[in-house]
Amino acid sequence: MQFIKIILTSLGSLIALFASTKIAGNKQMSELSMFDYINGITIGSIAAEMATSLDGEFYFPLIAIAIYTMVMWLISYVSEKSVKSRRFLAGRSILLMKDGKIYQKNFKKAKIDISEFLAQCRINGYFKLNDIDTAILEENGKISFLPKAAARTVTTRDMGLSVTQDSIMYTVILDGHIMTENLKRSGKNKQWLEKELYKHKISNINDVYIAECDNDNLLFVFSKTDTNPKNDPFQ
Repeated sequence: MQFIKIILTSLGSLIALFASTKIAGNKQMSELSMFDYINGITIGSIAAEMATSLDGEFYFPLIAIAIYTMVMWLISYVSEKSVKSRRFLAGRSILLMKDGKIYQKNFKKAKIDISEFLAQCRINGYFKLNDIDTAILEENGKISFLPKAAARTVTTRDMGLSVTQDSIMYTVILDGHIMTENLKRSGKNKQWLEKELYKHKISNINDVYIAECDNDNLLFVFSKTDTNPKNDPFQ
Protein backbone atom coordinates (compact mmCIF):
# COMPACT_ATOMS: atom_id res chain seq x y z
CA MET A 1 0.00 0.00 0.00
CA GLN A 2 2.83 2.38 0.84
CA PHE A 3 4.52 1.49 -2.47
CA ILE A 4 1.39 2.49 -4.41
CA LYS A 5 1.13 5.71 -2.40
CA ILE A 6 4.73 6.64 -3.28
CA ILE A 7 4.00 6.03 -6.98
CA LEU A 8 0.87 8.18 -6.90
CA THR A 9 2.44 11.03 -4.90
CA SER A 10 5.52 10.99 -7.16
CA LEU A 11 3.32 11.35 -10.23
CA GLY A 12 1.37 14.08 -8.44
CA SER A 13 4.54 15.98 -7.56
CA LEU A 14 5.73 15.77 -11.19
CA ILE A 15 2.41 17.18 -12.39
CA ALA A 16 2.62 19.96 -9.78
CA LEU A 17 6.18 20.83 -10.85
CA PHE A 18 5.16 20.87 -14.51
CA ALA A 19 2.23 23.19 -13.78
CA SER A 20 4.48 25.40 -11.61
CA THR A 21 7.09 25.85 -14.36
CA LYS A 22 4.37 26.64 -16.92
CA ILE A 23 2.87 29.32 -14.65
CA ALA A 24 6.24 30.80 -13.62
CA GLY A 25 7.46 30.85 -17.23
CA ASN A 26 10.73 30.10 -19.03
CA LYS A 27 12.55 32.78 -17.05
CA GLN A 28 13.39 30.06 -14.57
CA MET A 29 15.65 28.50 -17.22
CA SER A 30 17.31 31.51 -18.78
CA GLU A 31 17.39 34.53 -16.47
CA LEU A 32 17.38 33.34 -12.90
CA SER A 33 17.54 36.02 -10.26
CA MET A 34 18.68 35.03 -6.77
CA PHE A 35 15.06 35.06 -5.58
CA ASP A 36 13.94 32.88 -8.51
CA TYR A 37 16.82 30.49 -7.87
CA ILE A 38 15.96 30.07 -4.18
CA ASN A 39 12.26 29.67 -4.95
CA GLY A 40 13.02 27.05 -7.58
CA ILE A 41 15.09 25.01 -5.14
CA THR A 42 12.40 25.36 -2.46
CA ILE A 43 9.62 24.18 -4.77
CA GLY A 44 11.75 21.22 -5.86
CA SER A 45 12.42 20.30 -2.23
CA ILE A 46 8.72 20.47 -1.37
CA ALA A 47 7.88 18.28 -4.37
CA ALA A 48 10.49 15.71 -3.29
CA GLU A 49 9.07 15.73 0.24
CA MET A 50 5.59 15.27 -1.21
CA ALA A 51 6.75 12.23 -3.22
CA THR A 52 8.61 10.41 -0.44
CA SER A 53 6.77 11.31 2.74
CA LEU A 54 4.42 8.59 3.94
CA ASP A 55 3.17 10.52 6.94
CA GLY A 56 0.64 13.32 6.82
CA GLU A 57 -1.63 14.49 4.00
CA PHE A 58 -0.19 14.91 0.51
CA TYR A 59 -2.18 18.08 -0.17
CA PHE A 60 -0.24 20.09 2.45
CA PRO A 61 2.96 20.24 0.34
CA LEU A 62 0.77 20.67 -2.77
CA ILE A 63 -0.73 23.82 -1.24
CA ALA A 64 2.79 25.05 -0.41
CA ILE A 65 3.89 24.55 -4.04
CA ALA A 66 0.82 26.47 -5.24
CA ILE A 67 1.59 29.38 -2.86
CA TYR A 68 5.25 29.62 -3.91
CA THR A 69 4.27 29.46 -7.59
CA MET A 70 1.64 32.18 -7.28
CA VAL A 71 4.06 34.46 -5.39
CA MET A 72 6.66 33.99 -8.15
CA TRP A 73 4.04 34.73 -10.82
CA LEU A 74 2.79 37.81 -8.93
CA ILE A 75 6.34 39.20 -8.59
CA SER A 76 6.96 38.60 -12.30
CA TYR A 77 3.68 40.36 -13.18
CA VAL A 78 4.41 43.38 -10.98
CA SER A 79 7.94 43.62 -12.41
CA GLU A 80 6.56 43.72 -15.95
CA LYS A 81 4.09 46.49 -15.14
CA SER A 82 6.33 48.83 -13.15
CA VAL A 83 9.93 49.87 -13.86
CA LYS A 84 10.47 50.93 -10.22
CA SER A 85 9.15 47.61 -8.94
CA ARG A 86 11.33 45.76 -11.43
CA ARG A 87 14.42 47.56 -10.17
CA PHE A 88 13.47 46.91 -6.55
CA LEU A 89 12.68 43.23 -7.04
CA ALA A 90 15.23 42.24 -9.70
CA GLY A 91 17.91 44.85 -9.06
CA ARG A 92 19.68 46.97 -11.63
CA SER A 93 22.82 46.77 -13.73
CA ILE A 94 26.02 48.02 -12.08
CA LEU A 95 28.89 49.69 -13.93
CA LEU A 96 32.14 48.03 -12.86
CA MET A 97 34.56 49.55 -15.36
CA LYS A 98 34.44 52.45 -17.83
CA ASP A 99 37.13 54.11 -19.95
CA GLY A 100 39.81 52.03 -18.27
CA LYS A 101 38.73 53.08 -14.76
CA ILE A 102 37.63 50.45 -12.22
CA TYR A 103 34.94 51.57 -9.78
CA GLN A 104 35.79 49.95 -6.45
CA LYS A 105 32.64 51.21 -4.70
CA ASN A 106 30.49 49.47 -7.30
CA PHE A 107 32.50 46.28 -6.79
CA LYS A 108 31.59 46.43 -3.08
CA LYS A 109 27.97 47.19 -3.93
CA ALA A 110 27.86 44.19 -6.29
CA LYS A 111 29.68 42.01 -3.71
CA ILE A 112 32.18 40.85 -6.31
CA ASP A 113 35.95 40.77 -5.72
CA ILE A 114 38.64 41.63 -8.26
CA SER A 115 39.80 38.00 -8.57
CA GLU A 116 36.34 36.87 -9.61
CA PHE A 117 36.14 39.78 -12.03
CA LEU A 118 39.46 38.84 -13.64
CA ALA A 119 38.28 35.24 -13.96
CA GLN A 120 35.16 36.41 -15.77
CA CYS A 121 37.32 38.54 -18.05
CA ARG A 122 39.39 35.50 -19.02
CA ILE A 123 36.28 33.33 -19.50
CA ASN A 124 34.96 35.92 -21.96
CA GLY A 125 38.27 35.99 -23.85
CA TYR A 126 39.87 39.11 -22.34
CA PHE A 127 43.28 38.30 -20.88
CA LYS A 128 44.27 41.99 -20.75
CA LEU A 129 42.25 44.53 -18.81
CA ASN A 130 43.58 47.12 -21.22
CA ASP A 131 41.46 45.52 -23.98
CA ILE A 132 38.23 46.31 -22.10
CA ASP A 133 36.52 49.68 -22.35
CA THR A 134 33.39 48.93 -20.29
CA ALA A 135 32.26 46.13 -17.97
CA ILE A 136 28.72 45.92 -16.57
CA LEU A 137 27.33 43.51 -14.01
CA GLU A 138 23.85 42.67 -15.28
CA GLU A 139 20.75 41.93 -13.20
CA ASN A 140 21.11 38.17 -13.76
CA GLY A 141 24.65 38.15 -12.30
CA LYS A 142 26.51 37.91 -15.60
CA ILE A 143 29.11 40.48 -16.69
CA SER A 144 28.84 42.17 -20.09
CA PHE A 145 31.99 43.50 -21.75
CA LEU A 146 32.45 46.21 -24.35
CA PRO A 147 35.95 45.88 -25.87
CA LYS A 148 38.08 48.76 -27.01
CA ALA A 149 37.97 49.41 -30.73
CA ALA A 150 41.43 47.96 -31.34
CA ALA A 151 40.55 44.75 -29.46
CA ARG A 152 37.44 43.78 -31.35
CA THR A 153 37.18 40.19 -32.43
CA VAL A 154 37.54 40.67 -36.19
CA THR A 155 41.20 41.73 -36.26
CA THR A 156 40.94 45.50 -36.64
CA ARG A 157 44.30 45.78 -34.87
CA ASP A 158 45.94 43.22 -37.15
CA MET A 159 44.59 44.95 -40.28
CA GLY A 160 45.70 48.38 -39.08
CA LEU A 161 42.26 49.88 -39.54
CA SER A 162 41.29 53.11 -37.86
CA VAL A 163 37.96 52.61 -36.13
CA THR A 164 35.88 54.66 -33.76
CA GLN A 165 35.09 53.54 -30.22
CA ASP A 166 31.61 52.16 -29.68
CA SER A 167 29.55 53.85 -27.00
CA ILE A 168 26.94 52.51 -24.59
CA MET A 169 23.39 52.55 -25.92
CA TYR A 170 21.03 54.43 -23.60
CA THR A 171 17.60 52.90 -23.05
CA VAL A 172 15.33 55.95 -23.15
CA ILE A 173 11.96 54.17 -23.33
CA LEU A 174 11.13 50.88 -21.66
CA ASP A 175 7.71 49.29 -21.92
CA GLY A 176 6.00 52.60 -22.66
CA HIS A 177 7.81 54.54 -19.91
CA ILE A 178 10.37 57.30 -20.52
CA MET A 179 13.61 56.60 -18.65
CA THR A 180 14.20 60.18 -17.56
CA GLU A 181 17.63 59.69 -16.00
CA ASN A 182 18.94 57.76 -19.01
CA LEU A 183 17.59 60.46 -21.31
CA LYS A 184 19.52 63.11 -19.35
CA ARG A 185 22.72 61.03 -19.35
CA SER A 186 22.51 60.69 -23.12
CA GLY A 187 22.43 64.48 -23.45
CA LYS A 188 18.94 64.45 -24.94
CA ASN A 189 15.61 65.83 -23.75
CA LYS A 190 11.95 64.97 -24.07
CA GLN A 191 11.46 67.33 -27.03
CA TRP A 192 14.22 65.57 -28.97
CA LEU A 193 12.68 62.21 -28.13
CA GLU A 194 9.21 63.23 -29.28
CA LYS A 195 10.65 64.61 -32.52
CA GLU A 196 12.52 61.36 -33.21
CA LEU A 197 9.46 59.28 -32.43
CA TYR A 198 7.50 61.39 -34.91
CA LYS A 199 10.09 60.48 -37.56
CA HIS A 200 9.37 56.84 -36.78
CA LYS A 201 5.64 57.58 -37.20
CA ILE A 202 4.93 56.91 -33.52
CA SER A 203 2.57 59.32 -31.77
CA ASN A 204 1.96 57.41 -28.53
CA ILE A 205 4.87 56.46 -26.26
CA ASN A 206 2.78 53.59 -24.87
CA ASP A 207 3.17 51.89 -28.27
CA VAL A 208 6.95 51.62 -27.77
CA TYR A 209 8.33 48.47 -26.16
CA ILE A 210 11.96 49.65 -26.08
CA ALA A 211 13.88 52.57 -27.59
CA GLU A 212 17.63 53.18 -27.45
CA CYS A 213 19.79 56.09 -28.55
CA ASP A 214 23.53 56.52 -29.09
CA ASN A 215 25.97 59.43 -29.11
CA ASP A 216 25.36 59.98 -32.83
CA ASN A 217 21.78 61.12 -32.17
CA LEU A 218 20.35 57.93 -33.64
CA LEU A 219 17.21 56.48 -32.06
CA PHE A 220 16.38 52.79 -32.49
CA VAL A 221 12.73 52.00 -31.77
CA PHE A 222 11.02 48.65 -31.28
CA SER A 223 7.24 48.86 -31.14
CA LYS A 224 4.94 46.63 -29.14
CA THR A 225 3.27 43.85 -31.09
CA ASP A 226 0.70 41.21 -30.24
CA THR A 227 1.26 39.15 -33.37
CA ASN A 228 3.10 35.85 -33.43
CA PRO A 229 6.25 35.51 -35.54
CA LYS A 230 5.85 33.84 -38.91
CA ASN A 231 7.82 30.67 -39.63
CA ASP A 232 8.87 30.40 -35.99
CA PRO A 233 11.44 27.55 -35.89
CA PHE A 234 10.83 27.06 -32.15
CA GLN A 235 7.10 26.37 -32.38
